[in-house]
Amino acid sequence: MSFLKPDSAIEYLKGVGPQRGALLRKQLNIQDVQGLLFYFPFRYIDKTQIHQIKDIEFDGQWVQLRVQAMRMGDRGQGRGKPLVAAVKDATGTLELVWFRSQKWVEDHFLAGKTYQIYGKVQKSAYGFSISHPEFEEYDPTQIKPNAARFEPVYSSGEALAAAGLDSKGIKRIVESAFASFDLQAVEENLPEYVRTKFKLLGRQESLRLIHFPTHQDQIRKAQERFRFEELLSFQLKIISAKIQRHLVGGGFKFQLLGELFDQFYQEKLPFQLTEAQKRVIREIHHDLKSGKQMNRLLQGDVGSGKTIVALMIMLIAAGNGFQACIMAPTEVLANQHFKSFKDLLDGLSIRICLLTSTVKGKDRREALEGLESGQIAFAIGTHALIEDKVKFNNLGLVVIDEQHRFGVAQRSKLWAKSKDLPPHILVMTATPIPRTLAMTIYGDLEVSVIDELPPNRKEIYTRQIKDIHRSELIRFMREEIAKGRQIYIVYPLIEESEKVDLENLQMGYEKLLTFFPLPQYRISVVHGKLKPADKDMEMRRFSEGRSHIMVATTVIEVGVNVPNASVMVIENAERFGLSQLHQLRGRVGRGAEQSYCILMTADRLGVESKARMDIMCQTNDGFKIAEEDLRLRGPGDLSGTRQSGLVELKVSDVVRDNHILIAARKLAEAVLERDPLLSHPANQLLRKLLSTEEDGLSWNKIS
Repeated sequence: MSFLKPDSAIEYLKGVGPQRGALLRKQLNIQDVQGLLFYFPFRYIDKTQIHQIKDIEFDGQWVQLRVQAMRMGDRGQGRGKPLVAAVKDATGTLELVWFRSQKWVEDHFLAGKTYQIYGKVQKSAYGFSISHPEFEEYDPTQIKPNAARFEPVYSSGEALAAAGLDSKGIKRIVESAFASFDLQAVEENLPEYVRTKFKLLGRQESLRLIHFPTHQDQIRKAQERFRFEELLSFQLKIISAKIQRHLVGGGFKFQLLGELFDQFYQEKLPFQLTEAQKRVIREIHHDLKSGKQMNRLLQGDVGSGKTIVALMIMLIAAGNGFQACIMAPTEVLANQHFKSFKDLLDGLSIRICLLTSTVKGKDRREALEGLESGQIAFAIGTHALIEDKVKFNNLGLVVIDEQHRFGVAQRSKLWAKSKDLPPHILVMTATPIPRTLAMTIYGDLEVSVIDELPPNRKEIYTRQIKDIHRSELIRFMREEIAKGRQIYIVYPLIEESEKVDLENLQMGYEKLLTFFPLPQYRISVVHGKLKPADKDMEMRRFSEGRSHIMVATTVIEVGVNVPNASVMVIENAERFGLSQLHQLRGRVGRGAEQSYCILMTADRLGVESKARMDIMCQTNDGFKIAEEDLRLRGPGDLSGTRQSGLVELKVSDVVRDNHILIAARKLAEAVLERDPLLSHPANQLLRKLLSTEEDGLSWNKIS
């Protein structure tokens, strides 16, 4: 009998209760029954496809086998030794390996019995093996003729699994939800004309099929429906925002370049601008004098000169009688901007201030007073700029550096500090994205690209070194330090294995000390677990030249500009995406000396990993790298968008689903052009889709 509603608390569902309910809320953000229904499987097991051991071809292959258990025992000595079982079928033998839950496995995986197993193949010195396979005893008499061909697999975790909510446990409560819930209560949010045009399933049917498919085509159609829904919602919101801005109109008019701009350009500019920089300044000034609010993305490769362009645009604001501010994601970067701006503007009649959490006392009081009175033209800072106490006299321009580090709420707080009209917005990113994709992702922004590096800039020499040749790296590092240079060593940090990664960093640091002992060498250590003050202190220590080596996780991807740093060593480089490798490489090459990027890798690499290393060694062009990233990664997260937080998508992927994204964008543009307010009866569901805020549904990323 159906008695539950979409918003019924998850605890009320049969098989959940208070304890599991609390875990589902905490671990998966599943609050109610509808939230569970929208927690999608991330892959499926085809129960009818049985591989043979002889058919196993490569490391990383997912296989389902029907095997007989032969023998079981420990391997190695001491604590942490694995439990190993040998299994066979008619074509060969294989090893299964367990590092945990060994007692349970010994009781349930018995020699002589036949099991159906599923897992990911690994290749080791002992041949092919599968670690922690899913298994169940095979009984041909128990096979049901109408059993689901595809078994959904749900993401879980240790805490959930311990409470009986591993993938199979989640599957059971999803089944319970469907049995206790009238699916008709899930409201459709795509008009019939949209579903017909794009041959999309209804929302209710898609929900059923995505959890309980019987063939591959059902999975494809259900996933396609939800991906289209998400991408259309995304496009409607950004295009509608753009239309509404134009309808409302108003923006400060910066008609003049102004005397400050001219004086800086003629007397203070330390180098000649590239043609790309000049083009971008013209594009931005065209927006500034239009009378409409500017919302523009400035995209440029690492070292392309975005910051000097931002400063010159801020001078245009000042020349027209307005204040400007630039918000940076880290205190170190804000300090660097402040210092460089102060040096560049020396001799010009313009006051600037720094606002960060560490600016206190007299300096802070003077900054706040100067901004409110209008005597200070430029504010450079961090999140401190959005505090309520910070008041501007006439804020006309906001520059957001590395914009993906700031949420919408943070940016809107800053924009609200402008009187009468919204300020002009310039957001900057050093994450190269192919132009067509950037225009789709940032549909509410105009896009400017600095696609040219300053002349005479030395290319960063990039080389891959295998771990077996580490002594060569140590020798090279000593030579560079002897020349007075500094070195970054970066370790990967992936959320799923954060503890292990930090242990690797600590071990790496301890090994370094044997090669670079105190007091002759000084080493800084930076990672995300440090307190912000300690992190800033270590970064400042390195930037001021008081340490020779910085050992860090990717927290230094944005934020440290040290011209004296000439070497970037990236450990386990094969674990990084191309765009992230390129971002890290861009931390060096800021000075006049030749700089180097060393990609440390395992001795043996897969085909894709090797391809990434080859591309990094062949080119320094971030846009070429972005294109290659798209080509290589295909399905999966686009480095520089999803990885860097530029797009918050839950079930879709801007690369894999680019054809859906383009279709959704064209539809959104066409509909909003005819019906900007979505007031037509046929568009009521789209209006509802547009007005829906983040719904809190835990849409697990579907493969």
